Amino acid sequence: MTGLVALPDGRRLQVWQGGPVDGRPVLFLPGCPDSRLVARSGTDAAHRLGVRLVAVNRPGYGRSDPYPSDHLKVADDLVHLADRLGARRFALVGMSVGGPYALACAARHPDRVTAVGVVAAPAMHAAPDAPGHPLVGVPIALVRKDFLEYVRRMAPDDPDDAALARRYLDALDPYDAAVVAALPVPDVANGVREALSRPDGYLRDAAVTFRPWQFRLDEIRCPVRLWYGEYDANVHNGRWLAGRVPGAELTILDGVGHLGALLGHWDEILAATA
Repeated sequence: MTGLVALPDGRRLQVWQGGPVDGRPVLFLPGCPDSRLVARSGTDAAHRLGVRLVAVNRPGYGRSDPYPSDHLKVADDLVHLADRLGARRFALVGMSVGGPYALACAARHPDRVTAVGVVAAPAMHAAPDAPGHPLVGVPIALVRKDFLEYVRRMAPDDPDDAALARRYLDALDPYDAAVVAALPVPDVANGVREALSRPDGYLRDAAVTFRPWQFRLDEIRCPVRLWYGEYDANVHNGRWLAGRVPGAELTILDGVGHLGALLGHWDEILAATA
């Protein structure tokens, strides 16, 4: 199943699937802005480990229909998707902003989620004791303006894969650029196009991520593993989450930045989660 999946209310989710179709199901939630296509980098690991890796574009990304979603509505969408896959029980991996969505699904649907892997995710920045973030309290109109300027600079409609990938790499920090540069150029370019094709997904993520979350971390009952690169500005968020998710295990990866925590560690993440 790769393409568009219909939900009970008529909306569609865009998915990508890799690994054996009879493998252990793991639903993957990308970061922000990003798309399902980043999961292509986990294809070989999924085959090695017998994992059915299914990556999901949240509402407003790529061809997933826009919707006034939040953590809990996305959690319900994931359960409907699992039903379509024939998966009564499934694991989740959330990258960056995708991490809280994965945790929300585990809290809301404890009878369905077997384990959660969280990679380089934010904390709940609206919590009084949480690490701060510059977007907390910023009007969404300003966020939209800044994002549209970023999209203008990236020019995702450029048909030149190499030029688009180069602009994207130039905007990354050196640790992330090094790992992304190892990916096939068309994969990088197509991922940027899908992530930036419209602003709805990014703006929804910004609105949801930087306000109080609608679920409680202490309600999560399944195993949770956390991975953060030592050079990622989010590493302090990992320590915050590890102190609040029951039984969570935190791994800090030496010599790794933000994206490298995922791109260089698919085997470890899927082996521990699936």
